[in-house]
Amino acid sequence: MRKMDEILAFNKQFVEGKEYEQYLTTNRPPEKRVVIVTCMDARLTELLPKAMNMKNGDAKIIKNAGAIITSPFGNIMRSVLVALYELHANEVFLVGHHDCGMTGIDPDEVVKHMQARGIPEHVIHTLRHSGINLYRWLTGFDSVRESVENSVDIVRNHPLLPPDTPVHGLIIHPDTGELEVVTDGYQALEARG
Repeated sequence: MRKMDEILAFNKQFVEGKEYEQYLTTNRPPEKRVVIVTCMDARLTELLPKAMNMKNGDAKIIKNAGAIITSPFGNIMRSVLVALYELHANEVFLVGHHDCGMTGIDPDEVVKHMQARGIPEHVIHTLRHSGINLYRWLTGFDSVRESVENSVDIVRNHPLLPPDTPVHGLIIHPDTGELEVVTDGYQALEARG
């Protein structure tokens, strides 16, 4: 059975069996009022919310490769700001994790994999000569701690961030769920005075 057919067959049973009822929530706005930026790593799908004591509807969770915010005016930051201004969040948590696939990722290797999967050389050539910095765009990080710190700095120093917003940086262990504080947003606000 193809994946889409398998998913739709399961979904039909899920809805008919009213299995969705266990996920219903009346938390509008969410009780915890937080926005979390984290990695799309499949190990974190259920682990991260449980490790942070989040139930369905408690938080806005934004996922990408590596929990990286690379641009102050990119999609991830836009989503953070929308969560803060329109969806009642009032704190930001950036949560990286140990053993991340973005650690040490080599952009040249990624491009080779793209070409092996059918992307023609002329497309790569055109992008490189059109102002697209594929190397920067595809680069991961060497240290998850530094990556979390860099992303926290982008959020914390954003000109549109509400001034009283705590921005926290954490690292989660993908096996145990143990959280390590990289930067405490409350302390940063107190230091600003």
